[in-house]
Amino acid sequence: MSGNLGLVQDRTVTWKIGSHTLGLDRGMIMGILNVTPDSFSDGGHYLDMGPALEQARVMIEEGAEIIDVGGESTRPGADPVPIPEELRRTIPVIEALRAEWNGPISIDTSKAEVAKKALAAGADIVNDVSGLRGDAGMIDICGESGCGVVVMHMQGQPRTMQVNPHYDNVAGEIRGFFEERHEALTASGIEAECLCFDPGIGFGKTLDHNLTLLAHLDQLVVRDRPLLIGLSRKSFIGKVLGEDSPAIREWPTVALTAAARLQGVLLHRVHAVRGNLDALRMAEAVLGGGLPGMNVPS
Repeated sequence: MSGNLGLVQDRTVTWKIGSHTLGLDRGMIMGILNVTPDSFSDGGHYLDMGPALEQARVMIEEGAEIIDVGGESTRPGADPVPIPEELRRTIPVIEALRAEWNGPISIDTSKAEVAKKALAAGADIVNDVSGLRGDAGMIDICGESGCGVVVMHMQGQPRTMQVNPHYDNVAGEIRGFFEERHEALTASGIEAECLCFDPGIGFGKTLDHNLTLLAHLDQLVVRDRPLLIGLSRKSFIGKVLGEDSPAIREWPTVALTAAARLQGVLLHRVHAVRGNLDALRMAEAVLGGGLPGMNVPS
């Protein structure tokens, strides 16, 4: 298992997000804030402004450095949300969070209009499960704003993605997708430094596909761009453990976070911050041969 994930040793990976550049000299937590009624793990918990802001504050206090706000569930079988409703759910939360916090905010959307208004409200990153393929206007919005862009791989659409997904070589095909997206997006005017890639664990993948990807993360890095991974509480964990309840998936998520960090993954999208952040720092102590900060991120 590779320890450097294709990254250049002794060089900090950077990610440009609008007017700021993140120096990824250590692992970073992106806290999930689902302002939805139907997300698989926390649907309905943070649908109102008060609970949503309080959860964001808790995640920031525990060490989240990015907050990812989503107004449409992308769980398998989820129905699409109309643009006005997605805007109603997300924009006031982004505006309120920006008014009290200067850290990076991400909008989890595949709709260009939602992305545009979220960026105007104070977001810095667009996290698009469609890999900027779902809405023809998304590339221009991201290119013109200079925002950070998370390009995720998904086979199919949320409603149908888990109906018999197939790959001949899952790691090779997803790396090829990242190569194609890097070339197409940079040719369309998005700066390479703005790009980050997510293999889309659980999005059009079987259990075997997910586990194969997690064992070969070193094969997925394209042009030294960082990987983001979202493993938090996902159903494949329950399949491995033979237990369907999301309640038992938290500590296995922490274990997976450490394992991914040992392979060099620097951005981790999770629901519960503290345990996963501790896992990152312990993994970095091992990678550095001592205390966190010693020769990290390699």
